[in-house]
Amino acid sequence: MSNIIKQNGYNYSFDPSACSLCSARCCTGESGYIHVNNQEIENIAQYIDLSVDEFMQKYLFKNGYKYSIKERKMSESYECAFYDRASNGCVIYEVRPAQCRTFPFWDYFKARVDELKLECPGVVDAS
Repeated sequence: MSNIIKQNGYNYSFDPSACSLCSARCCTGESGYIHVNNQEIENIAQYIDLSVDEFMQKYLFKNGYKYSIKERKMSESYECAFYDRASNGCVIYEVRPAQCRTFPFWDYFKARVDELKLECPGVVDAS
């Protein structure tokens, strides 16, 4: 039995067991930004055994005043640099950025539940 996740202020819930059925649509698809803060940069760099400078040069780009994780272009799609197709998962899962940890509970989706349901098979109506 799966553990349905609910969060106050959202009129939907999330079933994380659906992640095994999905082709990581939250990590692939349209190009976007995966913002990271200084602490996340340090944590990820340490996790993958790179200096902060090496990590930033290899995996980040500047977006305004923020840093974002680079993506790879795959045919007509994009995927996060840390998405692993072979395992259908994230290679930095334990230290993934807050933006990834909080998905699908983003303010953006509060008024766009139908759009979210198309992207994420784990989103279910709140009960």
